[in-house]
Amino acid sequence: MKLSNKLSISFTLAPLLFTYSQNISTKPNVIIIYTDDQGAIDLNCYGAKDLVTPNMDKLVSKGVKFTQFYGAPISSPSRAGLLTGKSPQRVGVPGNVSALSLEAGMDPKQYTIAEMFQDNGYKTAHIGKWHLGHSTERQPNHRGFDYSFGHYVGCIDNYSHFFYWQGPNRHDLHENGEEVFYEGKYFPDLMVEKATKFLEKNGNDPFFMYFAMNTPHYPYQGYTKWLDYYKQKGVKYPRDLYAAFISTQDEIIGKLLKKISDLGIEENTIIIFQADNGYSTEERAHFGGGNSGVFRGSKFSLFEGGIRVPAAICWPAKIPSGQVRDQMGTNLDWMPTLAELCDFDINFNDLDGKSLSPVIKDKSIKSRHADGFCWQNGAHWAVRKGDWKLIGNPNIADEKFAPQDSLFLINLTNDISESKNIASAHPQKVKELKDFFIQWQKKIQKYNEER
Repeated sequence: MKLSNKLSISFTLAPLLFTYSQNISTKPNVIIIYTDDQGAIDLNCYGAKDLVTPNMDKLVSKGVKFTQFYGAPISSPSRAGLLTGKSPQRVGVPGNVSALSLEAGMDPKQYTIAEMFQDNGYKTAHIGKWHLGHSTERQPNHRGFDYSFGHYVGCIDNYSHFFYWQGPNRHDLHENGEEVFYEGKYFPDLMVEKATKFLEKNGNDPFFMYFAMNTPHYPYQGYTKWLDYYKQKGVKYPRDLYAAFISTQDEIIGKLLKKISDLGIEENTIIIFQADNGYSTEERAHFGGGNSGVFRGSKFSLFEGGIRVPAAICWPAKIPSGQVRDQMGTNLDWMPTLAELCDFDINFNDLDGKSLSPVIKDKSIKSRHADGFCWQNGAHWAVRKGDWKLIGNPNIADEKFAPQDSLFLINLTNDISESKNIASAHPQKVKELKDFFIQWQKKIQKYNEER
């Protein structure tokens, strides 16, 4: 169900944005680059010392870099939150969408960011991974995208475009709802090819592109030159395979950015860069390869290494470069943020995301989520409120937690690595955060009963 346009956004952008002498009077273009299973520090500007990532680094440096940004612990919920501005539990995606069920996936009645752009005169494109359902009503072309190219389930082999990881094996490559065949063609290259055609066709009009990369998610299939490079550098397995895929990803992003520059639309194009969740330690990911630095945990976990991700926004015409923001932000925040930046007349009172525009304007503004934010993945849950974080039923691959650690309390200012449970020393804080989560659960339940 689409939201009514009853209330205008009252925030005024004039004092927010840096203004070049050039007059930018047209609507900005928007591109969201969403990477898949990228570790919290796995590009140079976030701390990696052993990777080649010049294009991602340059992109991050051209605008605002966030140091405390969050996705979800796994893929489908992260993407659902991004595209709706709502907690994934509210939109029918509490966990990864099964490849076996046509009924699984994002609620078709939910209003998406793509529909928001369509309603405001934009051409829209989804290119890459979807993972939000593959029944007709849940496919990208029915969720606000004029054009779609990519795969519907969680991952594919990049050359055969088959999904091998949950039987039966199937070919999964589609363009505007129709199965297409490009056997032997490298999928990330195909993404750039399709994005280029869309940009060439629509670059003179405002557009929104969701460039949903399937890298560095397994299978690790980087360019041969990068596999050779990291082998020669003596990078150890499985980091070498993962690193080659990251540098391949960087090169793909570089090709996309070059096309934007060549078309002369770079100045008035908003680009958001973000990873969906932490790096994988699954068997098919060779049990690792990614790096979360000082952060504990990885994909599936609600420790910081599973949900804290690299993220940035740039808009050369109106946002100064080289900025850093330490306030907390989430993937749910991009929809209302873009609504403000693009000056859309829409009521977003129903969203869980908060516009980051005030934070982009002023580094001293408090976090938009200072009152608290919740995550849930099955039996595992977490609440962050200020510097405090409580994890219920904590989980990390190959680790076991004692019964007394079923409620795991951390003060992130004092223990960014989340190494020590201080719940016993702060029972009132545990109660406060647990009560906050219980109330959040009740709101989710009520919403789902009423929708």
